[in-house]
Amino acid sequence: MTASILQQVAANNQAAMDECLTRYGGLVWNLVLRRCVNRADAEDVVQEVFLDVWKSAHRYDPSVAKESTFIAMVTRRRLIDRIRKQQRSVDTAPIDAASEPAANAALTVDANEEVARVRQAMGELKSEERTVIEMAIDRGLSQTEIAEQTQLPLGTVKSHARRGMMRLRSALGVGGTMKGGVR
Repeated sequence: MTASILQQVAANNQAAMDECLTRYGGLVWNLVLRRCVNRADAEDVVQEVFLDVWKSAHRYDPSVAKESTFIAMVTRRRLIDRIRKQQRSVDTAPIDAASEPAANAALTVDANEEVARVRQAMGELKSEERTVIEMAIDRGLSQTEIAEQTQLPLGTVKSHARRGMMRLRSALGVGGTMKGGVR
């Protein structure tokens, strides 16, 4: 049996890495361009993804997932890291001297009220639903990762997430009919 591209990459085969770039470059670009607004950031993320693939190819197990899935997960993790890094960075844009302090205060009050509404709605969820939603939002975990960490079946995690999101939408008055006419 011939070794997969990632298994060859794990064996430090440069030609396999070139083949990996050729075969999966489009997939990575498509995933990255959906999340990155700035092309320079997108290029950085793509470079980081393939560097990470080079370093972590030894972790690939063909009995667990396809190569494209492994590479998509590496890409997803890099994107999450990038988004978190951007959220932590301080906005260094100059404050407009002409901005109205009262308008800024009103925006802050509106934002604080919205946060309070969301917190209250989250508090009304069942603990399992709240846990799943918080793990997905706060830590950026997939439902599969949540299932692994909570030791719950994947179907149960999906059900908790769906029911929790439906309850949040209802509590917050967010419209939209979901599949099957459920609101």
